[in-house]
Amino acid sequence: MLAAERRDHLLGLLAREGKIVAKEVAAELGISEDSVRRDLRDLAAEGLCQRVYGGALPASPAVVDYDARQAVAPDGKRKVASAAAALVRPGGSVILDGGTTALAVTRALPQDLACTVITHSPTIATALIDHPRAELFLLGGRVFKHSAVTCGAAAVEAAQNVSADLCLLGVTGVHPDAGLTTGDAEEAAMKRALSARAADTYILASSEKIGTASPYRVLPWEKITGLITDAGPGDTVIERLRALSVEVLVAR
Repeated sequence: MLAAERRDHLLGLLAREGKIVAKEVAAELGISEDSVRRDLRDLAAEGLCQRVYGGALPASPAVVDYDARQAVAPDGKRKVASAAAALVRPGGSVILDGGTTALAVTRALPQDLACTVITHSPTIATALIDHPRAELFLLGGRVFKHSAVTCGAAAVEAAQNVSADLCLLGVTGVHPDAGLTTGDAEEAAMKRALSARAADTYILASSEKIGTASPYRVLPWEKITGLITDAGPGDTVIERLRALSVEVLVAR
């Protein structure tokens, strides 16, 4: 089989099965595992898959820069944001992650809602300036410009001194095997620090993130309260997550 044919085969397998196991592909095609791994390295370099131990998973489209992400699945993000905003109760407190879906949450919050919002995103804080009854706490630290949030030791330390009823957390990948992932190690650590300070954590993930993976794990499934997504209830990944006892709120 020619290299171009192997590439098409691997991409087709990734689309159908949601994963590639190098050992199985090598046996199926009668080639070495090294050949499969080389092909996967090439696909990963083009951003077409996320390599993992023993094979590969679909790569998340949500790892592009902040401006580009605003154009990705805006309708899905609005649906997810609307369902997430409904979880913020009058008088309650919420830790709101950065990112474009979290920004959509600020737009879905009632203008006169009395609540406390804790965030490490200057963008989120600015978006809530015109909410007169919302108390705002902005956590400082080194600014990670890719996501317009603060990260690093100072930001993690600041997070350890707050607490909230609810944490609404964004990720770039949601996969039954890889878990909840994102594209930067320090950002993943910051997300863990934020989640640890809330009674309940819900993951915000529009449908393009479902079934994909990024390099760095954020949280295991047992550490979250639920997942909010616009992916259809018949989605095979969603069914697998429910089989893992993950609470899935489908936004409409």
